[in-house]
Amino acid sequence: MATAHFFSHSPSLPKTLKCHSNPARSGPSMLFKPSSHTLKLRAVLSEKHTTAVPSDPATKKFQHCFSKSEDGFLYCEGLKVQDFLESVEKRPFYLYSKPQITRNFEAYQDALVGLQSIIGYAIKANNNLKILEHLRQLGCGAVLVSGNELRLALRAGFDPTSCIFNGNGKLLEDLVLAAQEGVFINVDSEFDLDNIVSAARIAGKKANVLLRINPDVDPQVHPYVATGNKNSKFGIRNEKLQWFLDAVKAHPGELKLVGAHCHLGSTITKVDIFRDAAVLMVNYIDQIRAQGFEIEYLNIGGGLGIDYHHTGAVLPTPRDLINTVRELVLSRGLNLIIEPGRSLIANTCCLVNRVTGVKTNGTKNFIVIDGSMAELIRPSLYDAYQHIELVSPPPPDADISTFDVVGPVCESADFLGKNRELPTPAKGAGLVVHDAGAYCMSMASTYNLKMRPPEYWVEEDGSVTKIRHGETFEDHMRFDPVFVELSLGWLASNVLLLKQRLQFLLCSQ
Repeated sequence: MATAHFFSHSPSLPKTLKCHSNPARSGPSMLFKPSSHTLKLRAVLSEKHTTAVPSDPATKKFQHCFSKSEDGFLYCEGLKVQDFLESVEKRPFYLYSKPQITRNFEAYQDALVGLQSIIGYAIKANNNLKILEHLRQLGCGAVLVSGNELRLALRAGFDPTSCIFNGNGKLLEDLVLAAQEGVFINVDSEFDLDNIVSAARIAGKKANVLLRINPDVDPQVHPYVATGNKNSKFGIRNEKLQWFLDAVKAHPGELKLVGAHCHLGSTITKVDIFRDAAVLMVNYIDQIRAQGFEIEYLNIGGGLGIDYHHTGAVLPTPRDLINTVRELVLSRGLNLIIEPGRSLIANTCCLVNRVTGVKTNGTKNFIVIDGSMAELIRPSLYDAYQHIELVSPPPPDADISTFDVVGPVCESADFLGKNRELPTPAKGAGLVVHDAGAYCMSMASTYNLKMRPPEYWVEEDGSVTKIRHGETFEDHMRFDPVFVELSLGWLASNVLLLKQRLQFLLCSQ
C-alpha cells in the first residue's frame, strides 16, 4: 500500500452547488446544476469543534481522495472539481480533503497502539490555522521551528507539553516563550544550549530538553532535504555527546534532560533507515542513562515519503515505520515521539489552476497556466515531481503531446512539471498539481506580485469551506508605510468632518 493512500472513502456525487459569498469579500451568490444534494461553500472565521469519524479497517485499500471517475472528471471526496472551479473567482486555489487528513492521522494513531507516544505534526509543512485546529482535535501535538510557529500552535490550542521546538538557530526571546509554556526544546549546538539556559533563567522555569544527535545516517534522498548526515547543519556531533552531558549537569536549576532526538531527512521511502538510526539512538540513551539521567523520550523525527508519481508503488506505511522501531522502544521503556508532516498532509490537497494557453518554441511544447512557482515552488526549488492532470475530459479530437507545464512568472525556473504527456487542453481548462498539501502553500511567495491563493477544504458532509482567504493587492499595500500614513490621514480628516457635521446638527436644533 502506498503511504499516500491509507484509507478509502465512499463518494456521493453532488449535483447542485451553492456558493455563499464571504462577507469579507463582496461578491454574488451563485447557483449551479440541479442535483441530489446541496454542496455549500462557507467561510470559516472561528473554530468549529468536530468529532473525527473513526476509521473502518474493512475500507483500508489503495485509493486517493482525488480520483477520476468513468466520465473523465476529477472528484475530491465526491465533489466534482470542475463544478467547484466554475463557482469561485478566477485565480489558482488550494483544495483539500478534510476526511483524508483524518484518515492519515488515524494511520499513525493505529500504528502506535501499545506504545506511549506523541504524534507531533510538523507545522512547517502547512501552517493553515483550520488544519492545525483539526489535527489538535484529533490528538496531535506540534513540532515547531520558529517562535511564530509556537505562537500559532498556542493559538490553535495545542497542549504545550505535546509540542517540540526544533531548529539550529532558535532565538532567545522565542526560547523564553517555549520555557514559560513547558514546550520540549531540542538542543542543537553549544550556543543553542547557552541560549536555552539563559531563557530558563528569564522564564524562571526549568526547561525540558532533548539532545538532537546527528547519527550520520544517509537517508538516500535529495541533499536539500537530508538532515541526519555528518555534513548537515543540524544536530550535535555524536563525539561531542559527553561535552553536552557535562554542560547539562552544570545547570541543574535550568535544564532537565528528558530525551534524545534525531531527524534524518524528508521523502524517505525505506523504513530500514529509521531502524538504523533508532539502534544508534537507543545505544546513546543507554550511555546517557548510565550517567544518572532519567531519559524518557526517544524522538525519531519524521520524513516518511509518499507516492508523488501516482504509480501505485508499494511504499512503507506509518505502521511499517513504527514496527521497525517498536521493539527497541519497548525494550528501553521509552515514550516515542514521531514528527510527521508530509505524510499527514501532502496527499490531502491539490493546487487547482486554469490554462491560459498552449504554445511551442519549435522544440518544446508548453501549457501555460495561471499558477506558478510563486504558489508552488517545490519543482523549481529541488526539481520535485508532482503528478499533474486535467480536471475534465479533453475534447475527443485533442492530441496527446509532451508538455512542460509552466506559469507566468518571469523566470525560466517557473515550471510545475516537465515532459508530461497530456491531452492538449482548451483555453480556460482546469489543471491540477497533486499532493500539494505539504511545503507548497507554506512556501508560497508574492514574487511578481502574485498574491498567495485562497484555500478550501471538502468537509465530511460534502460541503466546502474556505479555510483561508486569498491575498489581494490591497493586502500588499497595507504593509507600505506611505499607504498606512495616507490611510490614517484619510481617517483623521473624515473623523474631523464627521465631528463638524455633528456639531452643526446639534447647533441647528
